[in-house]
Amino acid sequence: MLSNIRIVLVETSHPGNIGAVARAMKNMCMSELYLVSPKIFPSAEATSRASGADDILAAAVVTDTLEEAIADCQLVIGASARSRSIEVPEVPPRDCAERLAVEAQDKKVAILFGRENSGLKNHELDCCQSLLTIPCNKEYSSLNVAAAVQVVCYELMMASQQQQVAEPKELESPLASSKQMESFFEHLYQTLDTIGFIDPNKSTSIMRRLRRLYHRASLDTKELDILRGILRKSTGKAVQSND
Repeated sequence: MLSNIRIVLVETSHPGNIGAVARAMKNMCMSELYLVSPKIFPSAEATSRASGADDILAAAVVTDTLEEAIADCQLVIGASARSRSIEVPEVPPRDCAERLAVEAQDKKVAILFGRENSGLKNHELDCCQSLLTIPCNKEYSSLNVAAAVQVVCYELMMASQQQQVAEPKELESPLASSKQMESFFEHLYQTLDTIGFIDPNKSTSIMRRLRRLYHRASLDTKELDILRGILRKSTGKAVQSND
C-alpha cells in the first residue's frame, strides 16, 4: 500500500527541507519522493539533512511540472496546515490515511506539499480530489514542510499496519489517471466554449465547480470515454447549427 503513495514537493526553496522530508519518509517506511522544479537539487545540504536516507534522495524523481509528477495517479490529495477558501473537501490526516489504506492497495496516489512560504496555489489544488488539512495552533499555524510530511507519513504507516483492512472494490475499468482527467477538462472547456456556454469572465469559477463535480464522481476510463464521446457529438451538432 505505501509503495503506491508518492510524496510530491512543489517548488521547494530550501534543499535542507528536501533532505528532512526524505528522512521523515524513511522513518515511516515510505520511499516514493517526487520533486517538482526544486530550486536547488541535488545538494550537499539535502544529503546532510537526510541523515542516512540517501537512497530516498537518489531515487527521487524530478519533474518540471506538477502535471508530469501526477500524470499516472488516480487519486491526488493536497496537503495544507490551514483551511483554504477554495471549495475542496477537507479531511484530517488520520481519516485520509484510513481511506488510503484501502484506496492505495490498487491505485497510485499523490500527496502534494506546497512551497515553504505560500503552500499550494489554486490551480494546483484544482488537480486534487480532496485537501488534507493538518490541525494546528490557530495562533501559530506555520508548519515546516518536513514536519507536515512526518505527520502524514506517520498516519499512513499506522493505517497500513492495521490487521484488518477492507478489500479494495473490483472495478470493471481502472479509475482515470490525473493526465486523463486533465485532458478531459481541456476537452470540456473547448466544448463549452464552442457551444457558447462559457463566459470568459466567469470561466474559471465554472470550470472549478465542474472539476469538483467530476472529481467527486471518481470516473473510470470507460465512463470518461462515454463523456468525451458526448462532448465530441455536442461539438459536431454545434458546428452544423452554425452552418
